[in-house]
Amino acid sequence: MRHHFLATACAAVAGMAFFVGGQALAAPTESFTPAQRAEIVGIMREALQNDPTILTDAIRSIREKAEEQKQDSTLAAVRAHQSELQTAPAFAIRGNPHGKITVVEFYDPRCSYCRSMMGEVDSFLNRHPDVRLVEKVVPVLGNNSVLDTRAIFAASMQGKYEAMRKALMEDTTKPSMERIAELAQANGIDAKKLAADMNSPQTITLINTNLDQGRSVGLDGTPTFIFGTAAVAPGALEPDQMDAFLDRARKA
Repeated sequence: MRHHFLATACAAVAGMAFFVGGQALAAPTESFTPAQRAEIVGIMREALQNDPTILTDAIRSIREKAEEQKQDSTLAAVRAHQSELQTAPAFAIRGNPHGKITVVEFYDPRCSYCRSMMGEVDSFLNRHPDVRLVEKVVPVLGNNSVLDTRAIFAASMQGKYEAMRKALMEDTTKPSMERIAELAQANGIDAKKLAADMNSPQTITLINTNLDQGRSVGLDGTPTFIFGTAAVAPGALEPDQMDAFLDRARKA
């Protein structure tokens, strides 16, 4: 964190204009003499000492521009891969399967933020009956995520995707095949078939498809929500944020 902040600060200092008495001075160039460059550096130091918000504002501006560029790039990728992103097996589609607006959610079953969003997503779908939600399970947090994801997809072969998804994401026990078998039995799932299907080519293909789609749009964390082709929103969201992004998608 500290290294990143210092790098940003250096970039801000390098790229900022210098102000004296409200007048902007051009950044130093090779046409300046050593004395002129030293004078400009002195002016900059004095300005920063007298008003540190100059640097703060410059850093904020750089970050905002970087985020805008990243969002533009991500949305371009979303538009390029819209068909694949909005396609999923029937078991991974929630809300209104014929809804006018499609929202895609990338989630990891071991992600605490994804877990915290479960109730929010349910409420969101209840508030907006015209929304079609496409779930993309992506195991990005290590071996336990892979184990749970395999179990979720394997359960779908017995028509129990939602039951296993919910059971695993609400479970606080350390992940293991033994625990998965217990949860399977508790939810009417054939544990032996589940274990076999966890290693099936179909399960592996489902996982790799979602991971490939995540990479195609530069996914860098979970949860990440894609509202139509209008907005990509990473992280846990508040209800008003989700509604605002949805409104943006409706107007796009």
